[in-house]
Amino acid sequence: MDGGAVPRARSGQGGKGDMEYRIEKDSMGEVRVPADKLYGAQSQRSIDNFKIGLEKMPEEIIRAFAILKKASAIANNKLGVLDDTRAKAITQACDEILEGKHEGNFGLAVWQTGSGTQSNMNLNEVIANRANQILGDGETKVHPNNHVNKSQSSNDTFPTAMHIAAVLQVEDLLLPSLREFKKTLEAKSSQYKDLVKTGRTHLQDATPLTLGQEISGWVRMLERSEEMLTSSIEYLKDLGLGGTAVGTGLNAAEGYDVEVAAQIGALTGKKFKTAVNKFHSLTSKDEVVFVHGAMKALAADLLKIVNDIRWLASGPRCGIGELIIPANEPGSSIMPGKVNPTQCEAVSMVVAQVLGNDVTVGFAASQGNFELNVYMPVMIYNFLQSGRLLADAMKSFNDHCAAGLEADEEKVTHFVQNSLMNVTALNPYIGYDKSAEIAKKAHNDGSTLKEAALALGYLSAEEFDRYMDLKAMCAPKTVKVK
Repeated sequence: MDGGAVPRARSGQGGKGDMEYRIEKDSMGEVRVPADKLYGAQSQRSIDNFKIGLEKMPEEIIRAFAILKKASAIANNKLGVLDDTRAKAITQACDEILEGKHEGNFGLAVWQTGSGTQSNMNLNEVIANRANQILGDGETKVHPNNHVNKSQSSNDTFPTAMHIAAVLQVEDLLLPSLREFKKTLEAKSSQYKDLVKTGRTHLQDATPLTLGQEISGWVRMLERSEEMLTSSIEYLKDLGLGGTAVGTGLNAAEGYDVEVAAQIGALTGKKFKTAVNKFHSLTSKDEVVFVHGAMKALAADLLKIVNDIRWLASGPRCGIGELIIPANEPGSSIMPGKVNPTQCEAVSMVVAQVLGNDVTVGFAASQGNFELNVYMPVMIYNFLQSGRLLADAMKSFNDHCAAGLEADEEKVTHFVQNSLMNVTALNPYIGYDKSAEIAKKAHNDGSTLKEAALALGYLSAEEFDRYMDLKAMCAPKTVKVK
């Protein structure tokens, strides 16, 4: 940070006043930086050179970098390559970032260098300048490259920040939201465990099951997604930090990789460890693809669940109408009294976004040319967006739809009692062909299955009533037929 006079210049924001600037220097020369910002020349060059889109580096990455830089300072200090004074100032600056005290200093575009170098330097500069403020006017100075970035390269810090951010989001945001939604559906499954309804396959009537059984399938989807996320996230706990530029560890202190992973683990409460092969860590992003694949699987299941609910709640008079969803807001600007499945639709749109993000993540991961992947910012931007959207969508759907979901038991019972597919229960007693004949006659005549069976003479009334036990049809049953 330059200590001379602060020049004044137009802000460049349509003549809305003046802004004070200071002059910062890097290896390419002088750069004018807003005086109230802690970042330096390289951050400003990125701001000036990449005016692309509105997407900024996610807050989760900034926090992950702050954790990483704090852990690095502690590790370097323990290894004897960073003095106590600088280490303390750096860690304090990192703590302030984690506390949200310097939020206006990290507005770099996602669309920057594919290694994330500029975001790494953004953190280095902010931390160094803040550390120097903490140290005051003494002789000891903190340099963004020499001290904050010590034993590191952008090529190993950005992949590490990606892993930290992804693990924290999945374990602390996404999985808790999933578990809460699963708990709600478990309660609904138990509530309706004895309510027999008609099944549906191919959008056509099928044999009966209970509403509780139907919902239990949704519960199991969430259980399986939880298992896949929990197992896959372990791969992201391998950290490439210590590989530096190409994976060799050049300029990193011996033992730094192990120590810094331990420190990151201590700061986050997660079981991070150093990757066994840093050449893989820097260029391959297969672990990110794998975890996002688990999120895609969750998204696919969520779409199935909300679409089932949307179909079952269709109506209220001209649809299926077996479920009643909460009425949260008016459904139409022109049709009075209309209630739409808005939460279902919101989740559906989230799923569409996540599926699109998965394409981006997969393609970006394939661009690991030689020793480095150069699509990392867009990859983690999409990954974190997916995780955030899924977590928020499940919470919203849980709170505003699933928790208040109820069955229209009268309609459910009416449908199941009039379903022609109940005839399937007769197969073990009279055979498939006769059962099919009964169903066909009932359909053509507009009669009940019982009326058709009696008219054809295949069963007595007593036999029909004994065999046509709807509740018994919801579980396996061994029938011995002569």
